[in-house]
Amino acid sequence: MGRPTRVQLGHGAGGLMSRRLIDELFVAHLCPRAAEAPLDDAAPVPTGGGAPLRMTTDAFVVDPMEFPGGNIGELAVCGTVNDLWVCGARPAALSVAYILEEGLELSVLERVVRAMAAAAEVAGVRIATGDTKVVPRGSADGCYITTAGVGELLPGVSMGPDRARPGDRLLVSGPIGQHGAAIMACRAGLSSSGALESDCAPLTPIAEALLADPRGLRTMRDPTRGGLAAALCELAEASAVDFVLQEAAIPATEPARAACELLGLDPLHLACEGRVLVVAAEDVAEDSLQRMRAVPLGAGAVQIGVAAQGPGKVWLDNDMGGRRLLMQPEAEPLPRIC
Repeated sequence: MGRPTRVQLGHGAGGLMSRRLIDELFVAHLCPRAAEAPLDDAAPVPTGGGAPLRMTTDAFVVDPMEFPGGNIGELAVCGTVNDLWVCGARPAALSVAYILEEGLELSVLERVVRAMAAAAEVAGVRIATGDTKVVPRGSADGCYITTAGVGELLPGVSMGPDRARPGDRLLVSGPIGQHGAAIMACRAGLSSSGALESDCAPLTPIAEALLADPRGLRTMRDPTRGGLAAALCELAEASAVDFVLQEAAIPATEPARAACELLGLDPLHLACEGRVLVVAAEDVAEDSLQRMRAVPLGAGAVQIGVAAQGPGKVWLDNDMGGRRLLMQPEAEPLPRIC
């Protein structure tokens, strides 16, 4: 089949379709020099000799805008500050723009704004500026939010998506796929009695613990759209090393697994919004795990695999001695996840 000639939902889902759209259209025309280095979650900003800065931008169109464990306002803050933290930058300020649909209940909007304010306080970041637009009924599905964030690169940080080396350890801070599973269950009308909630949270306490001594940290990534599978495939390809995962070591909660089984999905492909994937040198991996486990958000941190010589593939080993190739999804099965 040929390439699509119109935009599809899969183009925004974080898989191969998204990547082709970004590489072949946006990067090619808007920032061709970016193709010279692997793309990261936040980009360097020239400062004329001042402190090194990183900048990121994001848009949030999650459906529904209020979901178990959070809402679009909290998600917008967490998603933006987390993209800065995983690049080694302490978030300093955010800009926020609201696109509101005519007819949105003001009580709903107030809950979204209050949640955004609370998340910013927890993350220790200031919302410095913003904008508001209103579009006619039927044009925005309630509320969309766009953000930009800037942060200062912390001393001693030298990370990047192409820094993994054979022998490195792969660590994850807790159960995966929680956000995607919660959104999926909510859309499908599955009752979880409060057991299945989004993991939406700022990575601030984990990042501060890890970056207090960044030696041996190769890269970090928050596995949002496309889930852990997409993040691992991107890092393996950028670093030109294989990742070998132990399937039994990859954590997921029972409610998330149950929801995935009911709907035929894999937690590896579902978005997280409060987890971090860490690639660390062998000699600092155990210390990195202990740093994460020392804060409540990282209490479930575990090692899930190792980096090995190879062309840049991700392999999943099971307890029966089998091995399968973990592929980056063409498109996440859940559009509008964030």
